[in-house]
Amino acid sequence: MGVDRIHVEGMAFYGFHGVDPAEKVLGQRFIVDVTVERDLRKPGRTDNVADTISYATIFKLTRAVVEGQSRDLIEAVAEGIAEAVSRAFPEVDGVRVRVRKPGAPVKGSIFDWASVEIDRTPRIDYP
Repeated sequence: MGVDRIHVEGMAFYGFHGVDPAEKVLGQRFIVDVTVERDLRKPGRTDNVADTISYATIFKLTRAVVEGQSRDLIEAVAEGIAEAVSRAFPEVDGVRVRVRKPGAPVKGSIFDWASVEIDRTPRIDYP
């Protein structure tokens, strides 16, 4: 049996996360992708939004974390998003979060972004 997924990708927010003190003052853009795993047969049959996971809610939960409390690590940002989504939707089987930090300030470097990606199983990771 396959795994069904809902993807909400390329969400852009402005946050104040980073180890460098300037990052906490100036802030920067963060790009986030969230994938939730859940059996989607029921909403596929009923065509009823109440039977699925709301993209709008995933966006709002993600925004609250990224635009909320400052954190040092994007790992902590990703963990906060995964936990918020898992708690809002206890029926999900898995949550994957990718947080990208475009132009991360690393002296002497040139790259598109630094990123982390985490996979969580809500019933195990957030009981």
